[in-house]
Amino acid sequence: MVILDAAITAASFMLAYYFKFYVLNRGPGIGVLPASEYFKLLIIIVPLYILLYYSCSIYAPKRTIRRRFEIYGIIKANFIGLIALIIILFLVVRELNYSRSVIGFFYIFNVGFTSLFRIFLRKGLRTIRKQGYNLKHILLVGYSRAAEEYIDRLTDNQQWGYVACGILDDRIPAGTLYKGVKVLGRLGNLEVILPENKLDEVAITLSLKDYRELPGIVGICEKYGVHTKFIPDYNSLIPSKPYTEDLQGLPVINIRYVPLTNTGNILIKRLIDIAGAAAGIVITSPVMLVAAVLVKLTSRGPVIFRQQRVGLHNKPFYMYKFRSMEMQPPVEEKNAWTVKNDPRVTGVGKFLRRTSLDELPQLFNILKGDMSLVGPRPERPGWVEKFKEEIPRYMVRHQVRPGLTGWAQVNGLRGDTSIRKRIEYDLYYIENWTLGFDFKIIFMTLFTGFINKNAY
Repeated sequence: MVILDAAITAASFMLAYYFKFYVLNRGPGIGVLPASEYFKLLIIIVPLYILLYYSCSIYAPKRTIRRRFEIYGIIKANFIGLIALIIILFLVVRELNYSRSVIGFFYIFNVGFTSLFRIFLRKGLRTIRKQGYNLKHILLVGYSRAAEEYIDRLTDNQQWGYVACGILDDRIPAGTLYKGVKVLGRLGNLEVILPENKLDEVAITLSLKDYRELPGIVGICEKYGVHTKFIPDYNSLIPSKPYTEDLQGLPVINIRYVPLTNTGNILIKRLIDIAGAAAGIVITSPVMLVAAVLVKLTSRGPVIFRQQRVGLHNKPFYMYKFRSMEMQPPVEEKNAWTVKNDPRVTGVGKFLRRTSLDELPQLFNILKGDMSLVGPRPERPGWVEKFKEEIPRYMVRHQVRPGLTGWAQVNGLRGDTSIRKRIEYDLYYIENWTLGFDFKIIFMTLFTGFINKNAY
């Protein structure tokens, strides 16, 4: 891969030169540096870009890494290389006769060709792995929920090229099968199996009650030099990307890493919320005016419906919506869940709910600071009390401001859908928040999130 990347980098730079001077122009022209002067730069460019690819983890194992992360690494490395090249040529060496266009085309070509190479390589490797080649054979040490979940993922993703050869465990009898993977024997058999050198990796999947065996198992694996990975049986308690700290040599794993507890992130998100909400109010004010008139003319009661919801740090607030139901006693409204063909929903209300236009007044909640443009949807206090007892980690969603839209909503989890699945998406958003992720959700909302068949 290093050799091919070097070849692609060199070819992209030469192609950029010929594209600039022989495709866009009819030749280099007078005063233009000859091709040999440009190509001498490859002595610096090729090693520089290989080092950048290495530092951006382009050469790390990627059997289980999604394609977009690899392409992001290529773009990142090339962008740094572009900046470095500009600094070297125009600020350090002060050679101003090199064409900026050539450097720009080089960036485009190199990102494009390197990404295409990686995509075709990935497709080729996944194809041959599905056919039984280029496989890694893994032994699981310990039968647990973690072992079953690990086998589930390997079985569902054969393109990764991992084969679970068996499980060792002291509590489960030999011969027990889980999705075709057999319990081969006891933990003590590990020292008999490893010397045969038929395994590529050992995955330690001990159950919590067997963790006392962990030091001995790690010692045996290191004794025979086999690559070992640890899959904890408490994966439901830690995030997918755990935040670790080095406490003078003692590794400390934070149970929950929430990027939006960082003051800088909070400030940036709040500024975008204010700007976005203000712009949204201006843009949608004609729509809100028409909606308000229709609600007022078609049913009795106030235009705006206020309902108490639970927000950041479990603090209650009043969320605003255009009223879409007939007036009803507070007790009934507080405890009833909206269902399909709900008789309480008015004709205008049905349209407002289906198009999500009833949610527009929440732009004012965002300006007040009760809500954010993007975040988990807020729930009523009664349902919060119920769900926090039934659904693990439910209350984690209150570590950030609730949102007008969210990752669960743009994936179709609105209305009468699985609460547990919705919480999974909410937690993923909370633990993986970035500014780009917010913009992605807003973009998806604009094009896919307004009309929803589950919005009753």
